[in-house]
Amino acid sequence: MTELINGIRNFMKEEDAIGTVEMILILVVLIGLVVIFKDQLTSLLNDIFERISTESMTI
Repeated sequence: MTELINGIRNFMKEEDAIGTVEMILILVVLIGLVVIFKDQLTSLLNDIFERISTESMTI
């Protein structure tokens, strides 16, 4: 019985490590996408903020 409980505990510990690895991989992919599309993202955000500021002046 204790072997079963220990087996379940070990399985849960392994799952925590996998979750951490998944989070790190997701962050690496997101950072990579930001680096690759930096110019396009900067241009898009500048356009959005410019549009917000010009439309806020009309209110």
